[in-house]
Amino acid sequence: MQNKKLIVFAGLLAIVAFIAANSMFIVREGEQALVLQFGEPRQVYSDPGLKFKIPFIQAVSMMEKRVLALDPPAEQVILSDQRRLDVDTFIRFRIIDPLLFYQTVRTETVGRERLTRTTNAALRRVLGNATQLEVLSDARAGLMQEIRQQVDIQATNFGMEVVDVRIGRADLPEDTQQSVFGRMRSEREREAAEFRAQGEEQAQQIRSRAERERTVILAEAEREAQILRGQGDEASIRILAEAYTADEAFFGFYRTLEAYRNSLNTDDTTLVLSPTGDFFRFFQTLDGAGSPLPERIMESIQGADDFDPEDFAPDLEQEPEGDDTDAQSSVFDRDTGSSLAARP
Repeated sequence: MQNKKLIVFAGLLAIVAFIAANSMFIVREGEQALVLQFGEPRQVYSDPGLKFKIPFIQAVSMMEKRVLALDPPAEQVILSDQRRLDVDTFIRFRIIDPLLFYQTVRTETVGRERLTRTTNAALRRVLGNATQLEVLSDARAGLMQEIRQQVDIQATNFGMEVVDVRIGRADLPEDTQQSVFGRMRSEREREAAEFRAQGEEQAQQIRSRAERERTVILAEAEREAQILRGQGDEASIRILAEAYTADEAFFGFYRTLEAYRNSLNTDDTTLVLSPTGDFFRFFQTLDGAGSPLPERIMESIQGADDFDPEDFAPDLEQEPEGDDTDAQSSVFDRDTGSSLAARP
């Protein structure tokens, strides 16, 4: 009997605990609760703590009281200058009226969808009146503020408050990017070609100037060289003239020896000349103008390399025999120093 009482008491205690558990709920910090009775809102709790409801009849819908983030997909917008941009925005919002929120959108998922559509509509309206330069410049802050105000007005009807709306990025569409990149590439190539042409023009000017300076320098150098050559020739002629006038006989003798040296300067030189001609006058007499040398001296001159005129000084004092009209023509060979052939 006593065991039955214990079982009944334990069962009643379990039922009471179950009913108490279903009649209490906890609202945490950062949350707010909406009590529903058969689907109809009855009570809103925004403060944290332990709250009560009617078990099995009332239900609780928890909602976030903190700021929530919404990152809708990028939207393509046509600007006032008829340019297209892919605009990516992100939104910060919170639920300020749980009852209105529940009555209009019911769940947070539906609320996010409504807020996304509202944001895209406001984005098209505001950016449709702006240019690409304004979107990409410091004027973007004013555009975002205007978008936030329009979205916030619409979100208030859903029990939400829009804290901030920002444009994450604003890029050109893919096809437009390629065309823009192509124009940029063409522009850069045009500028590069222009710079190369300018550089080539400057290089040509520098080369022309250098060539002109080179020509002037060479002309000046040639002029100075000609002047120096003229002065040298003048000095040479003057010195030769002075030497000639100082001793004409010696000068003639010296020039004749130079002629011998220049004419007989190779090993295979053969001259066909008259031995009594003017070219061999110093072979005939010592002064080149007097009586011819004796035959014995001529033979020695032609046959000996160590000829010394002092050896034949007595013969040179005698008058030569014969007449100049009986001169013989001979072929004189430099290697042997002798006459190879003679003819009248």
